[in-house]
Amino acid sequence: MNSLKTFFTHNIQGLLLVGGIVALSTYLSSIPAIHNTTHLAPTAIAILIGVCLSPLFFKYQQILGNGVHFSAKKLLKLGIILYGFFITFDELRNVGLLGLIAAFMVVISIFLISLFIGIKVLKLDKETSMLVGAGSAICGAAAILALESTLKSDSFKGMIAISCIVIFGLIGMFSYPIAFYSDLIPQLNENSMGFFMGATLHEVANVVGAAEIAKDMGGFSQEAANTAIIIKMIRVIMLVPFLFFMAFYATKHTQSTTKTIQIPYFAFLFLGAIMLHTFLSPYKATPILGTITIQSLISSLQFLSVLCIVAAMGALGLQIHFKKLIATSKSAFILAFILFGFLIFEGYFLSLLFQRFF
Repeated sequence: MNSLKTFFTHNIQGLLLVGGIVALSTYLSSIPAIHNTTHLAPTAIAILIGVCLSPLFFKYQQILGNGVHFSAKKLLKLGIILYGFFITFDELRNVGLLGLIAAFMVVISIFLISLFIGIKVLKLDKETSMLVGAGSAICGAAAILALESTLKSDSFKGMIAISCIVIFGLIGMFSYPIAFYSDLIPQLNENSMGFFMGATLHEVANVVGAAEIAKDMGGFSQEAANTAIIIKMIRVIMLVPFLFFMAFYATKHTQSTTKTIQIPYFAFLFLGAIMLHTFLSPYKATPILGTITIQSLISSLQFLSVLCIVAAMGALGLQIHFKKLIATSKSAFILAFILFGFLIFEGYFLSLLFQRFF
C-alpha cells in the first residue's frame, strides 16, 4: 500500500495531464466534422495536443515529469504488449522470414551509415552518432535509452538523439498515409505499404499511429496494419543481439568491465500475447463468467491497448522541446534527417522486392 501511495504521489499530476489529453483526443476524434475532415485517429490528435501543451509541461516539469515519463515509457510498453491481441501467428508466419531479412538489412545499414556520416562528414562525436543511428534503425527512444545505458554516455546526448528521432518519427507518421492515398508512393499495395511503415518508421507508436490514420482514411485494412506492427516488432527484437554486441564493444573500449544490458522484454511479452491470442481464437464464443466471453475479454484488452498507446503519444508530444533542439543539436538533426531519407529509400525498395510474397 505504501508503494502504491508513493507512486500516485509522485505521478498523479502528470498522469492527470496525460489522461486529459487522452479524453480530449478521443472526444475530438469522435466528432464527425473533425473525423471526416482530418481522418485523424486519437493517437495522432493526442500527439498534436501534446506538442501544443509542451511549453506548459516544460514550465512545470518538476511536478509533471514523473507521470508524463511513466506514460511515455511504461504505458507505451503495456500498449505494445496488449497490441498482440490484435494479431495471430497465422499473420506472423506470413511475414516472419521476410520481416527478419528486412529488419536485419535496415538495422545494419542505417547504423553503419550513421557512424560514417555522423563521424566523418558531420564531425559528431561517436556516441551521439551511435545513439541517433540506433534510434533510427531499431526502435526510437527505447533503443537510444538502452544503448545510452550500455555505453554509459552523457544523458544529454541521449536527449538530443531522442528529440531528433521523435520529430522525424512524427513527420513520417503523418506523411506516410497522406502520401499513400495521394499516390505519391507508386506501385505499393496496402500490405506492402504496411511493410514499408514497419520497416522505416522510428517508434512503435509511430507505426501504430500511421496505420490508424491510414485505416481512418479508408481502404487500409487491419491486416495491413498488422503487417506494419509485426515488421516493426521484428526490428524491436533486433535490439537484443544489437545490445549484446554493443556491450561487448563498450567493454573492449573502456576500462570498466561491468555493463548493464537493457533487454526489451516487452517485445517478448508482445510475442507471448500473440501466442495467447492465437490459442484463444478458436474459443472466442466460450463464456468465462456469466455473459462475459473470451471475445469480450480480448476486446477489452484491445481497447486498453489503444488507450495506453494514445496516452504514450500524448506524453511524447509533451516532451518535444523545439527551441532547445534547434539551438544545441543542428548536426544531430541533420544526421537524423539524412538517415530518414535513407530509411525511406531502402524501405521502399525492400517493400517492392517483397511485395509479390504478400
